[in-house]
Amino acid sequence: MSSPLKQSQLTQTIITLLSSSKSLPKSSLQSYLPQLTPSIIHSILSSPSLTSRPSTLFSFFQWSHSHIPSFSTHPLPFPSLLPLLISLLSHRKSHLARSLLLTFIPSDHPQNLLHRHLLHPISSFPQPSKELLDTAIGAYCQCGKPHLAIQIFKKMKRIRICPKLLTFNTLINGLVKYPSAHSVYLCNELFDDAIKLGFVPNTNTFNILIRGYCLVYKYKEANELLNRMSEFGCVPDNVSYNTILDGLCKKGRLNDVRDLLEDMKGKGLVPNRNTYNILVHGYCKIGWLKDATQIVELMTQSNILPDVWTYNMLIDGLCNEGSVDEAFKIRDEMVGLKLLPDVKTFNTLINGCLDNKRSSEAFDLLEEMNKEGIKSDESTYNTLIKWHCTEGRMDKAREVLQRMEEGGLCPDCVSYNTLISGYCKAGNLSEVLRIMKRIGEKGLKMDNFSLNTVLHTLCQERKLDEAYELLSIAHTRGYLVDAVSYGTLIAGYFRCGDMEKALKLWDEMKERDVIPTIVTYNIIIGGLCKSGKTQQAIAKLNELLEKGIVPDEITYNTIIHGYCWEGNIEKAFQFHNKMVENSFKPDVYTCNILLQGLSRGGMLEKAIKLFSMWIDKGKTIDVVTYNTLITALCKDQRFEDALGLFAEMEEKNVQPDKYTHNAIVGALTGAGRIKEAEEFMTDRERSSEQLQIDNKEHELRADELDPSSIAYSQQIDELCADGRYKDAMHIYAQVTQSGIALQKSTYFSLIKGLIKRRKSISKTG
Repeated sequence: MSSPLKQSQLTQTIITLLSSSKSLPKSSLQSYLPQLTPSIIHSILSSPSLTSRPSTLFSFFQWSHSHIPSFSTHPLPFPSLLPLLISLLSHRKSHLARSLLLTFIPSDHPQNLLHRHLLHPISSFPQPSKELLDTAIGAYCQCGKPHLAIQIFKKMKRIRICPKLLTFNTLINGLVKYPSAHSVYLCNELFDDAIKLGFVPNTNTFNILIRGYCLVYKYKEANELLNRMSEFGCVPDNVSYNTILDGLCKKGRLNDVRDLLEDMKGKGLVPNRNTYNILVHGYCKIGWLKDATQIVELMTQSNILPDVWTYNMLIDGLCNEGSVDEAFKIRDEMVGLKLLPDVKTFNTLINGCLDNKRSSEAFDLLEEMNKEGIKSDESTYNTLIKWHCTEGRMDKAREVLQRMEEGGLCPDCVSYNTLISGYCKAGNLSEVLRIMKRIGEKGLKMDNFSLNTVLHTLCQERKLDEAYELLSIAHTRGYLVDAVSYGTLIAGYFRCGDMEKALKLWDEMKERDVIPTIVTYNIIIGGLCKSGKTQQAIAKLNELLEKGIVPDEITYNTIIHGYCWEGNIEKAFQFHNKMVENSFKPDVYTCNILLQGLSRGGMLEKAIKLFSMWIDKGKTIDVVTYNTLITALCKDQRFEDALGLFAEMEEKNVQPDKYTHNAIVGALTGAGRIKEAEEFMTDRERSSEQLQIDNKEHELRADELDPSSIAYSQQIDELCADGRYKDAMHIYAQVTQSGIALQKSTYFSLIKGLIKRRKSISKTG
């Protein structure tokens, strides 16, 4: 081991070497490499004689970091960091200072010595300069620690230091990466504080704030920012408008989209390719494919050529509508225009084929991708995982996840959330808990999809109090609780006949500024109709129309059904006819609803007339259509007509189901035609395996559990109730290894614990 004198001599030799060279003398340093220790390097970096050579110092730091393993594994001590930072910043080397901070900050956790010094300077060190505070804010944001950056900004505010434009924009951009109502309002508060310090924003500042509001669906506030920009001499650009247009289109608020486009044109801005693509996406999402096609034509007329993204949106819209053949034609059109389909094109077509029961074509596309040299990405694998989960093949879904990892891709939140959804449907809550735990271990964020899936499962289990508690907890833990979260629980309340709580939750949702989508409106409209409150449902329809939300077939069919439930067939037809005038296209569900309404109301002849008219127009009919009319004919003792329809079903390849057989057998037995009834019964028994599918979930009851299972379940529940989730998870791990089953409610307690342990931005700060 070297003596202190030799060590000091070595330190001084290298300092002299660095001082006398214009660039880093790597070859000379190489000879001293075996003798260099972290303490010697720290002494060199802290040397006052090298403070005037910041670039050389930084190069030496990087060289040491890459050549000396013992140095790279030991974080740079704070006393060595500060002089190096000061040297870099005093010579306007802020980019090097930021690079140094990005290396240091992760290793400074959890002590956060630098952060503590910046807030409360140590007397033996120089006071932090404006440049250091500015650079540190950007570095902490880049390291994913905006809450620490905010505290530095607040210190700057106290000592009346105005941040640089880039620093402030980096700070608010770091906050909106974690979208929540709190983070967006915090951005607004920081903006007001910065203005008081003399900060002058630019258009990019406003664009970041606008994006933040749009991420939490606050489109009114985002729009107000457009008008406020002129106060600071800023002018909205295409990014400003496109950000809001994108949000509005995704929510289907087309009236607001049209108004904003007019405002955009009034400001002298010309829509660019991104604007047109946003509109194409918006129209495709709500199924207005003709309008989307017109936008593409308008692009061409404006000398803006559609790109692969444009065509991918059209293909996606067609696949969602079930028009897979048309989607393939668009793909061929792309190729004709020398636009090569990308992985997104293939993923969309594969998803379309799988959703429309054309799995062989989907796997042909996978082979085509390989031949074309297009690698499968996360979305490709996630599509396959989703398909297997939908088909109930959870083992296959896990295999796809494994192949994904073997292929060098990391499963993302979508992968795990899809599995969570599949296992929830299968009632396998132990797997749900295992996956949620794994998400946390991998550093992934459990997003609101996971939350909504668990909420849905709780509602299916009729555990509505637990679901509401989970919703309330999630709101305070930084989850972006959305319209799906509220809609799931509102539907649960209606399903259990608790209209009062459903309407109360609807009001709470609006008080929290969560904007309902067409799906949420359909839930509330459906619930009101089933509760015999069709007029209130009509009020909700008018409300969504006023907001510029476009109703869909479900909206109209639900209200028609509501009138039929109330026995008001005349109003049902009046509403139907009025909606047809407004471009509503009745489908097979509309026909079935009206047929049921007429049949229940004793208007059989009108039902037969509607049935015949529907067939004459070449409209689609299904087994429900036939069952409705066959049942009505049987009740009216018109057995021959009913049997005639049954024969017609077989001719048209419409597969009868158990309801068809029950109606026919009941009618024949009632008419004394026992032999024919027995023949029908024989046919039914032959196909009973296909006709009777048992979808009931198998729940593990308390009386099926052994005493140890019950004891462990109670122990875990008690720990969760006391907030001791870590201890609860420890016992859960032991129990799982022993193969002991737990009560289903215990799994919910543990899942709730995982959600409770997530810290919001404000809590962390």
